[in-house]
Amino acid sequence: MIREVLRMGDPRLLERAREVDVFGTPGLAGLIADMRDTMKHLNGAGLAAPQIGVGLRVVIFGGGPSPRYPDAAAVPDTVLINPVLMPVTREEEGGWEGCLSVPGLRGWVPRWTQLRYMGFDADGAPIDRYATGFHARVVQHECDHLDGILYPMRVRDFSRFGYTEVLFPDGSMAGDD
Repeated sequence: MIREVLRMGDPRLLERAREVDVFGTPGLAGLIADMRDTMKHLNGAGLAAPQIGVGLRVVIFGGGPSPRYPDAAAVPDTVLINPVLMPVTREEEGGWEGCLSVPGLRGWVPRWTQLRYMGFDADGAPIDRYATGFHARVVQHECDHLDGILYPMRVRDFSRFGYTEVLFPDGSMAGDD
């Protein structure tokens, strides 16, 4: 089922999400199915449970090329629960980000270039991966939602933050994540 995505200003987006205690349940499977339907419907690159009003530490991302990032490398289709992120390097790289909870805006956000992420899939099987580039950016963006952080909070130079159609009048960076 396609769910409504909360928008910046809703206080639920600023809360720390709770850990998932039980895996493999029909409720968790239903949440993940709704998240997939919602992300696909909105052409998102990822989605966090708090964005649809569910305060659990669940994110999804990947699943094929994103129309919003046609030049980005593919990201594995992933359900990640109770994630832990660790930088492999302190090196950062800036990149344009958008968000389904911050529609119509883009900002230049610094992110770690390489990281290791761990957590669990929907059945409780462990996940332990390394990510670079766009994959690393997407993981960090989605996991930020679990701690009540929206990407504008990470923007350092507000001359590189604004409405998509103003920043990119030729449509080169259309849409939101």
